[in-house]
This record gives sequence, structure tokens and C-alpha cells, in this order.
Amino acid sequence: MIEKMKTVCIAAQNSHKDELLLTLRELGILHLAEKSSADPKLTERFAALSRLLRELKDYKPKEKTEKELPDEEFEKLYADTFAALERKAENTARMSELRLEAEKLRPWGDFDPQTVREISSAIGLHFCRMDKKEYRALCRNEDIRFIRLKPVGGMETVALTGDPDETLHVTEFRIPEKGLSQLEREADECRNAVEECNAFLTESAAYLKSYADRLLKMQNEIAYSSAEASLGRESGIVWITGYIPESQTEKFVNAATSHGWAWLMDDAQESDANVPTKIRYNKVTALIKPVFDILGTVPGYGEYDISFWFLAFFALFFAMIIGDAGYGALFLVGTIILNIRMRKITNVTLLLYLLSVSTIVWGALTGTWFGIEEAMNVPLLKALVLPGFANYPEYFDVTTTQVQNNVMRFCFSIGAIQLALACIMNIRRKICRHSLGWIADVGWLMSICALYFTVLYLVIGEPINPAIVAAVIGAGFLLVVLFGGMAPGKSFEQGLKSGLGNAFTTFLNTISAFGNVMSYIRLFAVGMASLAIAQSFNDMAANFSGALMIVGIVIMILGHTLNIIMGFLSVVVHGVRLNLLEFSGQLGMEWSGIAYDPFREIKK
Repeated sequence: MIEKMKTVCIAAQNSHKDELLLTLRELGILHLAEKSSADPKLTERFAALSRLLRELKDYKPKEKTEKELPDEEFEKLYADTFAALERKAENTARMSELRLEAEKLRPWGDFDPQTVREISSAIGLHFCRMDKKEYRALCRNEDIRFIRLKPVGGMETVALTGDPDETLHVTEFRIPEKGLSQLEREADECRNAVEECNAFLTESAAYLKSYADRLLKMQNEIAYSSAEASLGRESGIVWITGYIPESQTEKFVNAATSHGWAWLMDDAQESDANVPTKIRYNKVTALIKPVFDILGTVPGYGEYDISFWFLAFFALFFAMIIGDAGYGALFLVGTIILNIRMRKITNVTLLLYLLSVSTIVWGALTGTWFGIEEAMNVPLLKALVLPGFANYPEYFDVTTTQVQNNVMRFCFSIGAIQLALACIMNIRRKICRHSLGWIADVGWLMSICALYFTVLYLVIGEPINPAIVAAVIGAGFLLVVLFGGMAPGKSFEQGLKSGLGNAFTTFLNTISAFGNVMSYIRLFAVGMASLAIAQSFNDMAANFSGALMIVGIVIMILGHTLNIIMGFLSVVVHGVRLNLLEFSGQLGMEWSGIAYDPFREIKK
């Protein structure tokens, strides 16, 4: 559930500013209404420490160490490490440049550029490269004197006396500032410098714990600086505003009273866009929290907490999209191994257990075990299959068309149930708020039910009474138009006028609702595609026998691995979408909430 929040404003004497902030941080319950920027020096220091910590993890010694340094020694180590990283970057870049120059010069051999430059200047030599055709032309020209040199890069090389003739198409070699041996020597010096830096960085990495501790300390200092900058000040008084959970009001009041603060508290308004959202999870709904954390989705303060429904439908969607009991068994084994290695049960492992078991159940009901048809020759596996949903219907005296229609009907039924549930949740909330808008949601409920039967008729030929269905859709549309604009604080006339003004939008939304119900067929389509891919790889592998059997095994492993990866992507694209768009859209949710993040001391 989404906890109710209280808006508070706290005031104290300016001389007690630090006491106020330190106490609020210790309480750890106040979410600041507006956060000002922290001291730029602190954020720059934090960024530098973060960079160093990331860099040093590459040099972390194999043996774990818990070395810590006092502040003075750490500051020296910090400065030296930062300088070592810069020296390493400079020498690495310089070494690359020198080696590139050396590679360009290597075909000409090692020589002293100064000596060659002096000789060239004295007698006017120019070193050039040319193809064989130009070289033959040069040989025929008796007016040009040259010395043939060793070919370079497969091209003829000569030393010309005097300036090259403009009629010759040659590439002149410019005498470099440094010779090959000098370039290689300097590159070796850079390499040695890089190795010295690496050795120092490895030593510095032994103090990773000290870096992490300073980074945590800096993070807390930034939070404190931001809170301090957020204080209002006037006439020797400082004040700060924010939000606290209603369940923490007693704790706050006791602290305010004991410290002599002046404070004002009121209920947070849903219209306030800055009110944070704090979701209180129970043991069941906490399983879906890792998914919300990955997606970064937070419902608005005035929106719904759909954790339970999201979890229930997500598990079903996951099972139908993956669709293979064999894959589910692999997930289950992997989860058990993960659980053993972690040595504790977390929400992540519990969610993986739920998704694995759901996949096994759905795959067993459809008779899908790694896409292998012969699995139906096993009596136990065959006994688990629900004939009307079997992916191998010939074993159960049903037709493929019957099975496909049953699965599609099931998908559309899930869609209708989920969207109808959204309407019922809206009806309940609006009745509790004494808003006539609940009648509009009754209209949506009627329309969705009628559209569900329309979809069945269009897709699988389910018989319906078109007149009744059209009448229900029309009545639902009328209710939405007449009562869709009703809201607390509006008169009946204002609500009616607003609803009539949005009549065309309501018409478009009704068409959209038809598309929403229809979109649940993606569960059927993606599940069938996954099965087809698994069968295709199985067929490919079956073509290899005897000595080539190992090739068939590799094909099966790679094919099923690819299929599982594609299944995970499909869960994100389709399974999450149905919850975040279709279901949440019918609820009117925008997922525009601000996560509750109180001003507190961060421990890790």
C-alpha cells in the first residue's frame, strides 16, 4: 500500500541550525520538499573519489585486505594515486604515438636523422617512393640523377639529386626528427613508466576499504550540504519543509518537542506534485520490488499500489511467454544454486522461484519440454497435459485449430479480466471519494466486456448477438461521456459539460480499448514463436548422428540458449508492457511518482 504522507514545516533559531539538521538526519524520516544543490567542491571530490574507486578495482589484489588509513595518510595516498593515473594515461598515449611513428619508419631502417639531414642539405638529396611504372620512366630519363635504394613497402625507393621532377608521380620521404632506435628507446621508457604506475596502483588498491569509507562519508556530507542549502533563513530563524510518513508522526513530534522546534503539520495533498511515494510491501508483494527497482517505476502519490496484481499477472505472462517446462526446470535449478551460494533467501530468489515454478506449470499443462515432441510418449508428462491447451494435439484427439482457439480465448480472457479489474478498482475508489465519476467506470466496464466478445467473434468466430453487443458498447460510451468529467469539487453541470466536451476523445479511447483487449494475443503469438524456434533447433540437431552427434548437441545448446535469451527480451517487451501500459492505462496511472528518499545518514 502507498503510505499516507504529512507535510511539515520545521523552524528553529539560527544558532541551533546544526542541531536541527543533525537531529533530522538521525531521525531519517524527513523527505525534503525542495533540495538545493550541495557545495560544488564536495560533488567534485565525490566524482573524483568515485573515479579512483572504479579505476582501482581493476588492480584489486587477489587476497582480500581490510587495510585502513588515517586521514592524513589517506590524503597523501589519494593525491599520489590520482597523479599516478594521470601519468599512466599520458605515458600510455605517448607510447602509442611513438610506436606508431616507429612502425612507419621501420621499413627505412635505423639511421641518424641529423646525419642524413646534413648530407641531404649538402648535396640536395630527396628520398622518394614510386611504383614500378614510374621507376621505369625514371630510368629512361637521362637528365635525372638518382641512386636506387632498398624497396620500401613493396615500392621502388630512390635518392634523387635535386628537386623531384613535377612530371614524376612520387611520394617524398620527409626526414624525421628522431631515428628508429630513439623512438623505440623512448617507447620503452614510457612502458617502464606505465609499469611503475601499475605497481603503485596495485599497492594503492590494497586500501579499497579506505576509499569506500571516504566515498560514503563524502556522500553523507553532500546530503548534509544540500539540506543546509535548502534551509530558509530570515530574522535569525531557519526553517525547512518536507514530508514524513503518517506512521512516523509520533516519532517526529517527540523529537520536535524535546528540541524545542516550532512546527506545522498537515495532510499532504494529492494535487501536490512534490509529495513522495512510499510503498509498504508485505511478504508477498515484496517479491515484485526488484522488478520495479530495475524498471525505475514509481506510482504517483495519488495513484494505485498495484504490486500484488502486477506480481500475479507478471508471473502468468512470464510463464506463457517462456512457455517451456524444460526451461522452467533449468531456471529452478539455477535459482537453487544461486540460493545456496548466497546462503540466504532474498526477494530476488523468491521471485525467481515463483517464475520458475509458474513456467514449469504452464509448460507441463501444454506438454512442452524443450520443444521435444517425444516427451508425450512419457506417461507421466502426458498425464499432466490439459488436452485443450496441448501443443501436440494429435496425442489427445483434438485438432490444432481447437487448441489454438482455446489458447487465444484464454489470452483474451486474461486481458478482459485485467482491464475489468482496473475498472472495478476505479469504481471502488471513486465511490469512497463520493465522486459520480464511478458511473463512467461502470460504462468502461460494460464496454470492455462487450469488446471482449467482439474480439472473440472477429478472431476465432465465437457466436455473439451483434445487436446486444452494440447496445452495450453504446450504453457504456454514453455513460462515459455523461459522467467522465465528474470529480470532487465540480458541480453536476460542470462535470456534464466537461464530459460532453471530451466526447470525441472518449470515442477514440473506446477504439483504443478494443486494441487493448486485442493486444493480449501477443501472449499466444510469442509463446508459439518460442515453441517453433525450439522445434527448429531440435530438427537441425537431429540431422547429425554418429561421429557428428557432438555437433548436434552444440546446436541444441546454442539454439535453446538463444531461445531463452529471446524469451527474456519478450518478457520485458510484452509481459511488462501489458502491466505498465494496458492495465495501468485503464487505471489512469502515469507512473510519475517521486520515490520517498528521506534525509538520513547512509550506512553503506
